[in-house]
Amino acid sequence: MNLWLRVFLPFAAGYFFSYFLRNVNAVIAPELTRDLGVSAADLGLLTSAYLLAFGAVQLPLGLALDRYGPRRVEAFLLLIAAFGCALFAAGNSLGELAMARALIGFGVSACLMASFKAFSQWFGMERQASLNAAIMAAGGLGALAATTPLSWVIPQIGWRGAFVFLAVAGVAAAAGIFFTPDKPGNAHSESLSSQVRGLVAVLTSRAFWRYAPQSTLVVGGFMALQGLWALPWLMNFSGLERGAAADHLLLMGAGMLSGFLGIAFGVAPLARRGISAQSLLVVGMGTGLFASVLIVLDIGPGAPLWFVLGLVFSVGNLAYALLQRHYDVALAGRVNTTLNLMVFIGAFGIQWGFGAAVDALQAAGTPLRSAYQITLGSLVALQVASWLWFLRKGPDQTAP
Repeated sequence: MNLWLRVFLPFAAGYFFSYFLRNVNAVIAPELTRDLGVSAADLGLLTSAYLLAFGAVQLPLGLALDRYGPRRVEAFLLLIAAFGCALFAAGNSLGELAMARALIGFGVSACLMASFKAFSQWFGMERQASLNAAIMAAGGLGALAATTPLSWVIPQIGWRGAFVFLAVAGVAAAAGIFFTPDKPGNAHSESLSSQVRGLVAVLTSRAFWRYAPQSTLVVGGFMALQGLWALPWLMNFSGLERGAAADHLLLMGAGMLSGFLGIAFGVAPLARRGISAQSLLVVGMGTGLFASVLIVLDIGPGAPLWFVLGLVFSVGNLAYALLQRHYDVALAGRVNTTLNLMVFIGAFGIQWGFGAAVDALQAAGTPLRSAYQITLGSLVALQVASWLWFLRKGPDQTAP
């Protein structure tokens, strides 16, 4: 238990911080639009600068985690995130805020992957899915904090004041992780050329390309919605006031947290009953896509469907533990960050492209509500195709 507390809790605090920052712009979007006078596409680009920087660093991050260990890498990067928060608080133009947002994305880029790497070092493979889900639950709490609670705080201290507080929190999180215990011999002696060959082996393996499309479009798409476009959708398509829309985001975050906790404590008991993690992934993705179709078609009560979306997103993250089983533990950093790269490519492209598509459809004369419906409907169609690709490839094999 002492090891669990000393290793798990600091990394959980870091991922809470990361997830809060990922979603904060969804709630402060009206203030940013008012203060900066930006369009939907500009807002999407500003917010997705986080995702672009985050995704761009994933491959070298995997090499760094395997070579230098998660403690040093994440602590250093969190200081950069704290600096980015301070710059965001002081920014006065779209360009300044986008640069600060990119620094934040770069700084928190290791929060989840460093956790996975630390768990692979300290705990057995049989515990990875549960531990991964537990750390994601910490992220779920961060997502919850960045919904209705944040909407209560913003009128009191403003979005700039919130980012000053986040800068201080980032320094504290970095310190907590830096003082976690070091695994003896965790600095990898493998040469850089050998590390790169391992990375290439991951990128060219069949196992990776079975999981990548679904993670890119479904998990990345959920991140794009939760991080920005869910609230504008709820306001412009569903006709909700911002407070009610934020409550829907809170409910979605609660569903995500419930799913992570369920996986953390339920994977092992379900496996003993013959229900595999892969089966959970297949059924969960299918259920989420069905809920997405109902949201696009405006069928049924909205609140439960958004809860289901959050619940199902947690299941999508089983892909990390399932894919890691195909490779040696020494490749854990590269495996996880490479899949994470695909997720963030999807999240960035969808988050930016969603706003661009809405703007283009409106420019062509499409009403705003219909523009949102067509854009989200097109995304869901691509997500269904990626799920069918995953099903077509059949059950996992023991070798990549």
